[in-house]
Amino acid sequence: MKFRSERDALVEALSAAARAVSTRAVGATTGLHLLVKGNELTATGTDLDLTVRAVIEVIGIDDGEAVVPARLAADAVRHLEPGAVTIEAGDEKVEIAAARSRFSLRTFQPGDFPTLPASGSRSTSVPAGELVEALRQVVRASSSDDARPLLTGVLFTNEDGTLRLVATDSYRLALCDLPGRTAIAGDRDLLVPSRALTELQRLCGALGDGDEIGVALSDTEVTFVAGEATISSRLIEGAYPDYRQLIPASYPNQLHLGKETVLAALRRARLLVRDNTTSVRLTMRAGGVDLRVVSHDLGDVEESVDGDFTGEELTIAFNPTYLIDGVDAVPGDEVVIETSDSARPAMVRGAEHDTFRYLLMPVRVQ
Repeated sequence: MKFRSERDALVEALSAAARAVSTRAVGATTGLHLLVKGNELTATGTDLDLTVRAVIEVIGIDDGEAVVPARLAADAVRHLEPGAVTIEAGDEKVEIAAARSRFSLRTFQPGDFPTLPASGSRSTSVPAGELVEALRQVVRASSSDDARPLLTGVLFTNEDGTLRLVATDSYRLALCDLPGRTAIAGDRDLLVPSRALTELQRLCGALGDGDEIGVALSDTEVTFVAGEATISSRLIEGAYPDYRQLIPASYPNQLHLGKETVLAALRRARLLVRDNTTSVRLTMRAGGVDLRVVSHDLGDVEESVDGDFTGEELTIAFNPTYLIDGVDAVPGDEVVIETSDSARPAMVRGAEHDTFRYLLMPVRVQ
């Protein structure tokens, strides 16, 4: 196998595929499978749960395949001088050369690389811009705790014929509807690991507003096709919690604020937060809200933000990072924070858009 490519295009493809490779892997599963056919290079990385394939155009010299150490190969190419990079693989080594630099790295046997299942049949497509924005809003609410695997994914479900994305870590819940987009799997729910969806967002960065993301399904996997790259992920098995019962039908208190103004105030208040036990207190009143963070070690900060409030004055406290995440995800220029009392979940949403909702548990006011 031998080919030549521009450094920047090559490092982007290798890095994308390498992010699927587990740091806990051993042997050939720590490698990237490189396949050259004609003037096309396919770089594949996998940890058996997540697989990323990146395809780029190269100058093919000799067709063939090789399995190269994933992160080392990607880092080696990244640190070469800009320009053309030549990669040539033999039986036991791969040479990566550019200008006056040359790396000679040991390889794995291609036969030892995992055999990956074929992707399911393509079932639908979703506009790239819409899906990426929905993922930006929702993925942040999923859990990173592997002890609760059901909460480490995003639910793709059917809500009255509309595609809905849901994520929760039990402290907050994010929900986004894509009006006019039918559910990916009909009445079947899909629970997709958030890690795969984070990689999908990265790969979609170069796509235009008019581009589509293809979706293919099998019984156990989902594959997203984004331009010349594909991401395949094993689905999470199990019944997702019934999130609908958590969402109140209405709230007696509503606070309307400018999104950027309250975001800036919250970020300033968070400067005094050093652990998860420090909360931000919101005193909602006529004319706006007063923010306060008290740190016994560092001091305290107070700030008032103008807004429109209807309801009974109350003080409620939240994890500041979770609240910032919710406000940041809201589309539009205005944010609405709806509350019942200081003990029940609050709702964060846009004033002009109702497709995104963010339910947040309060913390006890000390």
